[in-house]
Amino acid sequence: MNQRPAQGEYTEFQSRYITLVPPEGELSVILREQTHEVLTLLGGLTEEQGASRYAPGKWSIKEMLGHLTDNDRIMSYRLLCFARGEQAPLPGYEENDYAAAGAFDRFTLQELIAHYRIVRESTLALVDSLAEDFYARTGNFGGTAMSVRAQLCLIIGHEQHHLRILRERYLK
Repeated sequence: MNQRPAQGEYTEFQSRYITLVPPEGELSVILREQTHEVLTLLGGLTEEQGASRYAPGKWSIKEMLGHLTDNDRIMSYRLLCFARGEQAPLPGYEENDYAAAGAFDRFTLQELIAHYRIVRESTLALVDSLAEDFYARTGNFGGTAMSVRAQLCLIIGHEQHHLRILRERYLK
């Protein structure tokens, strides 16, 4: 699937992430490349680096990785629901509450990388299992119709956002 979602398949707030998806290329390939990028970027860090924060009150790298993993779980569940025709409204989540409740700093960086890898492999398997016509299916998120392709782009764009923060603020 390489077609990008049209306006109306997602909310204005979500556009800040969806616009970060490269305009060309297969979405599943972009997702795979992004996975490799995260694993390469974080795989060589020390525990001390994993615990670092770029400013007081900001997430550590380990907390950010925990957030990316939680977000992948949540967004791939939405993608599954939309692909299967679920029409019940799906809830959002408060990322800061989830990050705090996850207590991610209690894990080693390598444990969190393993969690991320497992969850992302599951997301990739789900994406690979979808027939082409499934991407136009819609579900209800926050009272708004959202397509499967928009949800996939949201997963990719959200992670692009955090990769940029990692490079610019944590690993400069």
